[in-house]
Amino acid sequence: MAAAPAPMPAAVAGWWELVNGSPAWQDGIFCSLAVLYGIIAAVSIVQVARIQRRVPEYGWTIQKVFQFLNFVVNGARCSIFAFRRLVQQVNPPIFQHVILDLPGLAFFTTYAMLALFWAEILYQARGLMSEKLRSGFYTINGVVYAMQGLLWLCLWWNPNHPMLVISKLFIAALSFCTALSFLLYGGRLFLMLKYFPLDSKGRQKKLREVGRVASICFCCFLVRCIMMCFNAFNKEADLDVLDHPILNFFYYLLVEILPSSLVLCILRRIPAKLQISQYHPPSSV
Repeated sequence: MAAAPAPMPAAVAGWWELVNGSPAWQDGIFCSLAVLYGIIAAVSIVQVARIQRRVPEYGWTIQKVFQFLNFVVNGARCSIFAFRRLVQQVNPPIFQHVILDLPGLAFFTTYAMLALFWAEILYQARGLMSEKLRSGFYTINGVVYAMQGLLWLCLWWNPNHPMLVISKLFIAALSFCTALSFLLYGGRLFLMLKYFPLDSKGRQKKLREVGRVASICFCCFLVRCIMMCFNAFNKEADLDVLDHPILNFFYYLLVEILPSSLVLCILRRIPAKLQISQYHPPSSV
């Protein structure tokens, strides 16, 4: 018979309970999360403004949309943690689930856009038509949001424990599929750049960029998948309530704050300004 897992040391367990039950610690930790998300949101909207100022003629490129969605996601998380006590008082409780889950879905859409961008590069490099990729991206996002909306309605109609588990497992499965997409398209693009015949400094930079971003995003969504599985089956790991400050702090730090910060740092370069050639009449002899 397997031995039961050893309990936490009394000092550690006591500190954990003290922090979770202390309003001062709760306010401090959740305010810290709000500040971190606010910084990322501010950096993202500044990047949008820089891109618009540098190349306004490009319109809403994938890079600009990606930065703007980062601003929306992190701004929403910042507001949720800053006004967490108001969130806890929202009724009926289904709206609390919507408020907490919606930024996670937007986070999925934001980073799935990177996988779409890499898939388009792969298709174009092989001379294949890439128009269907975007329509597929919109279709997948529409199905994901529709399924999540259906789960919210089911939770509203019958808020039982099995439905709550299914809702959390849906997020876990979505995170796992997103991690696989980064492994697939990021890995294939990395290998294509690695064995590309031209050896240039720009190619080496792009190779490192793709490798780092793909690795960060794969680990991020894989950790989210694992944590959501624990969340579904272990009540002590519940992330849908805001009175577990320590667990929430490490969870959001690992799956959103740290990955977003690293990816935004790696992708901080903005397009070069277009050079418009001017006609200069020849000087007289």
